[in-house]
Amino acid sequence: MKKIAYIELDTHAEIVKDFSNYIKNSENIRCDFYLSKKIIDIVCDIDNMYLTSPKTIVDDLDNIDYDEIIIGTAHRYFNIFNKLVKKYKTSIIIHNINFSKATKWQLFKNVFKNEQKYRLKLLLKEGLLTAPKLYKNSKLYVLDEALSDEVYQYLDIFKNMYISDNECVYPIKIVVPGTISQKRRDYKYIIQKIQKWKIDAEVIFCGKASGEELQWLREVEEELPQNISIQYFTYKLNAKVFDKLMKSAHLFWCPICEKTDFMSIPEIYGKTKMSGNVGDAIKYGKMSIFPKNYPSKCKFIIKEQDDIENQIMEIFIQLQKNEPYFTNL
Repeated sequence: MKKIAYIELDTHAEIVKDFSNYIKNSENIRCDFYLSKKIIDIVCDIDNMYLTSPKTIVDDLDNIDYDEIIIGTAHRYFNIFNKLVKKYKTSIIIHNINFSKATKWQLFKNVFKNEQKYRLKLLLKEGLLTAPKLYKNSKLYVLDEALSDEVYQYLDIFKNMYISDNECVYPIKIVVPGTISQKRRDYKYIIQKIQKWKIDAEVIFCGKASGEELQWLREVEEELPQNISIQYFTYKLNAKVFDKLMKSAHLFWCPICEKTDFMSIPEIYGKTKMSGNVGDAIKYGKMSIFPKNYPSKCKFIIKEQDDIENQIMEIFIQLQKNEPYFTNL
């Protein structure tokens, strides 16, 4: 039996759960999960889960004979992860391909472009300039087949986990999944559209809202017509609450921004960076409206039409008839 250690110290708690489900009934893999407290607080309870931290992870793994360790996020703690690479066969899940290709000089320059206090910490205390070495000496995984090539191998961990059993009654429940950030999804566009809708709908922003985006939602909440309601949260949702909201949706709406950046390095959703909404669509088995230009082979993803309100209505009618709505197959 292959023995794996999965490490998540930083973020992407949802992928911890997805990987746990992926190997759950495997007779060939045993996986121990080493998670920081903030990750454990979100995932709640999975098998073989151990509390760890950046200070203790090296010692926690010491004298345990793992065939492979998988680092769920390697966006910091590079000095610590490089110690593990020397001792174990290591794989990393890549969330930003261009960042993983960055040179020492690119990383150094970008320290001074934004978030200087945090980035100086990465530079001076967490071994930022050793990131290229870490990626070079590890096996690299991506979670979207469209991003894979000979260097970045596709790890197919997303499985349809739920059968949709919510009733198709009004209002139409539309979930916009993910942390509320204008850099990731076009929330200005959502707000602009829903103020003009005639359909009876509830739009649930299933992620933490803060800063400027939170202010937008508070302002539009006061101006919405009676047929539209919104729900949003000012805190990080735990896994149970998140699952409940996601399962309650009739469909997902994911107006993903094409261009973004990580550490001031440009990334393109669907080409160098995967949106977590792809995994959401598969896991929850929901029709998910994506921008026209987002490349994906996922059968649950449908391209947004010019009249998004009418498109949502058509999807809802098909759901009422218990008929699939696949326009991209």
